[in-house]
Amino acid sequence: MVTGRNQRVYAAVNRIPRGRVATYGQIAKLIGLGGGARQVGYALHDLPDGTLVPWHRVINARGEISRRKVFGSDVAQRLRLQREGVQFNGRGRVDLAYFGWRPKTRARPSKERGPRLRVGGN
Repeated sequence: MVTGRNQRVYAAVNRIPRGRVATYGQIAKLIGLGGGARQVGYALHDLPDGTLVPWHRVINARGEISRRKVFGSDVAQRLRLQREGVQFNGRGRVDLAYFGWRPKTRARPSKERGPRLRVGGN
């Protein structure tokens, strides 16, 4: 069973375009998990094999692929990102300033306020 939190993680990760990456913390903040970067990692770990959610586009805040228990999964993630045009430097890091995803936030309707009235005094 997929939890509501996991569904929100997957929906956010689905928004990351090809050739871009996001951090675990960025996804957590985007969906309102605050400091829940680790929770994002847990949700992505719960994905079934063959999923269409682009889990490989999520990396750590240092621009690195986080190590996993499954042997070779970090290599698979790197290859998927490279096929999408994401480049790694000699230290195995992605330049987040260049390849990082910057989601457009939906504008909230402004609440029109009337003039501020002073209570008491002059």
